[in-house]
Amino acid sequence: MLDVILFVIAMTLGGDAEPQAEAAPAATGFTAEDQAPTGKFLTATEVRPILGATRASWVAVREYDGADLLYLTHLLAWRCGLHQIEYAVNGGALEVWPMPDCHVATAAPGALLPEDGLPYIRRPLGSVETVTIRLLYDDLGVEEATFDRAGIQIN
Repeated sequence: MLDVILFVIAMTLGGDAEPQAEAAPAATGFTAEDQAPTGKFLTATEVRPILGATRASWVAVREYDGADLLYLTHLLAWRCGLHQIEYAVNGGALEVWPMPDCHVATAAPGALLPEDGLPYIRRPLGSVETVTIRLLYDDLGVEEATFDRAGIQIN
């Protein structure tokens, strides 16, 4: 029931995203992983409903210190169950976002630790107009959405 509520909230708040679900390209270089639920949100089966319901939070842009900071914090926190995150700014070519390993031996495998790096990149001030995100789940499912600046800008 909570998944349904989160889905309704996400659809209400994230109406400017254009979701697309598709099958993974044959040449991804990845193989599908076991989808047995772990209870720790380590598989696509476990994280896909969460990411689907919270699509409006996948990415954010913030003006700070003379630059646009493009954040993927939410996706990185739910990275277990993903093989890869790709992003493109302003319709450019998709680039792979480096993802730290999941901390499976801990109580919070998706936690971002200091040694995992920063959850954002810097771009020139005012340059981020649109962001496309493509997720490759560990079951080889693919989900993509494009967001415009007005829908993801935080102050």
